[in-house]
Amino acid sequence: MTHDPLSRPPVHALLSDGTTVCIRPARPGDHVHLQGLYEEMSGDNLRLRFFAASRRSATMASDRACAPPRPGYRALLAESKDHVIGLAEYEVGDGAKSAEISIAVADGLHHRGVGTLLVEHLVSAARADGITTFTADALSENHEVLQLFADLGLRTTRRFEGPEVRCTIELDEDDAYLSAVEARGRAADVASLEPLLRPDAIAVVGAGRRPGSVGRALLHHLHAGGFTRRLFAVNPRATSILGVPSYSSVSALPKVPDLAILAIPAAALPATAEECGKAGVGALVVVSAGLDSQQAEALMGACRTYGMRLVGPNCLGISNTDPALSLDATFAADHPRPGTAGVAVQSGGVGIALLDGLSRLGIGVSSFASLGDKYDVSGNDMLQWWESDDRTELALLHLESFGNPRAFSRTARRVTRRMPVLTVDAGRTVEGRRAAAAHTAAAATPTMTRQALFTQAGITATRSVGELLEAAALLHSQPLPAGTRVAIVTNAGGAGVLAADACAEAGLSLPPLTPSVAESLDAALPAIATMGNPVDVTSAVTEEQLGDCVDQLMRHPGIDAVLLALVPTAVAAATGDDLVRALTSGPAHRALPVAVVNLAQDLPVRLLPVTEGGAIPSYAEPGAAARALAHGARRAAWLSRSVGTVPELEQIDTAQARAVAKTYLAAHPDGGWLDPRACAELLSCYGIPQLPWSWAETEDDAVVAAQRLRGPDGRVVMKAHWPGQLHKSEQHAVHLDLDGEDQVRSAFRDFETRFAGLMTGVVVQPLAARGTELFAGVVQDEVFGLLVLFGLGGTATEVLADHAARLAPLTDLDVHDLITAPRCAPLLFGASGSGPVDLESLEQLLLRLSRMAGDLPQLAEADFNPVLATPDAVSVLDARVRLLPRGAQHPYLRRLR
Repeated sequence: MTHDPLSRPPVHALLSDGTTVCIRPARPGDHVHLQGLYEEMSGDNLRLRFFAASRRSATMASDRACAPPRPGYRALLAESKDHVIGLAEYEVGDGAKSAEISIAVADGLHHRGVGTLLVEHLVSAARADGITTFTADALSENHEVLQLFADLGLRTTRRFEGPEVRCTIELDEDDAYLSAVEARGRAADVASLEPLLRPDAIAVVGAGRRPGSVGRALLHHLHAGGFTRRLFAVNPRATSILGVPSYSSVSALPKVPDLAILAIPAAALPATAEECGKAGVGALVVVSAGLDSQQAEALMGACRTYGMRLVGPNCLGISNTDPALSLDATFAADHPRPGTAGVAVQSGGVGIALLDGLSRLGIGVSSFASLGDKYDVSGNDMLQWWESDDRTELALLHLESFGNPRAFSRTARRVTRRMPVLTVDAGRTVEGRRAAAAHTAAAATPTMTRQALFTQAGITATRSVGELLEAAALLHSQPLPAGTRVAIVTNAGGAGVLAADACAEAGLSLPPLTPSVAESLDAALPAIATMGNPVDVTSAVTEEQLGDCVDQLMRHPGIDAVLLALVPTAVAAATGDDLVRALTSGPAHRALPVAVVNLAQDLPVRLLPVTEGGAIPSYAEPGAAARALAHGARRAAWLSRSVGTVPELEQIDTAQARAVAKTYLAAHPDGGWLDPRACAELLSCYGIPQLPWSWAETEDDAVVAAQRLRGPDGRVVMKAHWPGQLHKSEQHAVHLDLDGEDQVRSAFRDFETRFAGLMTGVVVQPLAARGTELFAGVVQDEVFGLLVLFGLGGTATEVLADHAARLAPLTDLDVHDLITAPRCAPLLFGASGSGPVDLESLEQLLLRLSRMAGDLPQLAEADFNPVLATPDAVSVLDARVRLLPRGAQHPYLRRLR
């Protein structure tokens, strides 16, 4: 075990009160700062830390932490504004799997999460070092540290020995620990956004006297919008702008603003951000654009040093419509209407379109953030804010990426249980991905798979901003359809046909009406009405008849939603809007959702108020209504589905797997593809079955291996290997059906000749039995995080692209969905006549692959191809695993980007 401080670069993270600290390894130069930490401690705290009020113990502790790196020891510091405020350290004891831990936190900073944050980072470091257990001794009266250990979310046991307590902490990672870390991170994140979204004072830096400037527009919006707190302008050449007092600099303001909005040239941003930080500003919104790399680095450096959250740069601004605040710090044309939708976008133009659309619909906005270049505050942050603000009932996102991908998938799956989360699936095509500058393996995933991933996370994914608003209108105003069965009611046959086609294209069904319902409708409607589905009530229908028809359909047990397709006609005096009055004057809360298609309306979607409160969505074309109903049905299905559980797996050696990764990265700090021996060892750590094989570096070794590994028919397979090798078949690096020593020698010599200077050895395996060739793998995606992929394998896997993907970690329900999703799934269940494959073993393989990927933050991708599935067994014939460069952080470790 080698202690390498450079392998864990400094990171910034949030304390429970939202302030920012830097977590980094202790260095020899920190001795003075650490000594100061201990010298400022009270006698009582020194006694609790060292079991005696000993200054000598403090000096020895500083010496130990600042000594040169040595095996088995790590020390992490918490630093705030160049002051050391906490230390956590561990030292390995007699066994290499256990380490003694100790913690020190500065006086006056207890109960702010300093110690907990340090321990979380120390746990991550220890796991990477193969440590499985922490032990700690504490005085029984040291309630704070005992509570810290108890609240970590890890399994902790205590043994009392007189006045002391011996604590043992198991470092196994499970969902309980991740949920505890997540909850702490969520509280800290929301607290850090308070200065941004609930400021008591705002300063607009760069507000000018010249009409048309962005800074002046921002100041005007804040002032005219009725911001209820203190508002200042910063302009050295004015004492008042638009009636708002102006000062020469941020440091000259009579009150330190919580939020500073910077609308100044990019060159001035670093110095202004530094001034804001020194003054104590809590957050920045930077609307300026065009920063070069040095300006960007300086801006982020100031934000991290002084603990300021940042929206932007290159953004439209932010809003919080809470009447107690009335904060509109944007330069959009109009103020957003107060309401219940939270909105986060990267594009200012899309933001304006959504603000206008939501205001027009009457849904309104609770808070809005134009994230721009998204240096800091992300979609994850905004989701967590909306989850806790008690005002947001609907979340709308238009982002190319969402922040920390794995954290996003967990956050989304939690938030969508509470409210609908809608997004535009931006970057579905090659051209779209190029425009979004996204070049990841999973970004090339077909739209069908991306939709499955959004659905698994509970997110409603639409194809455009218009469709986003269409879906929002229905989800805001109507109950969710329990299924996909729709009854269409129309006053014109042609409109009914259009609606039927739209429903079919959206994945909705039109079940026939039961005889009793048809008979009841026939008695209530005009004589020439048609009782099918669609129900053609004809142009002669009255408001009363239409209302009665809809109410009867609401009681139909085989219907989940009603879609009305209406057109104005000259036969009856009632227009489309007049007919809808039959609905809007009816019950405020109907049992089933209703969507109206009014082909005569000008707007794509609008909400028709109901007299008793609420509204009904009305669409200008049938496709929009059908898509909205389909989105509602998918959300209902997701909410009704069991969450599932991550099964317990036996024969898992996570510590050894991490040791394998650590050993490889020690020799290859830039990461890369493991050689076959390391791959096999890694798979063995997770009990993933592999076809027997042997590594050979000489011709004679290959012959010996072949004699030992001959298959049932006496034949073997030989595969050449070299570092970075990807596609063996395409590079003709595989020899099949080798029978006898002469063929083995000939194959080895062929490889030596063709791959001279490249090949490092060969893999020899028995020729596998017949079976279904499958593919299983893992990839890190910039949007979704960790994905487990599965589908048809073999040499045609990329050509046929018959794959499905699900978010990790896989639950018992997820793994079933993953196996049944590809087109080849019927083959696994015996459709070819050869009988079903060993499905239980296949599920186990995928679950173990998911577990391996979750345990190893260094894992970039894994590729098992082919995986041979037979009725009796499932085994991996060929495996490749790629690791990220050394120093990759644990994906769930609390840190700011």
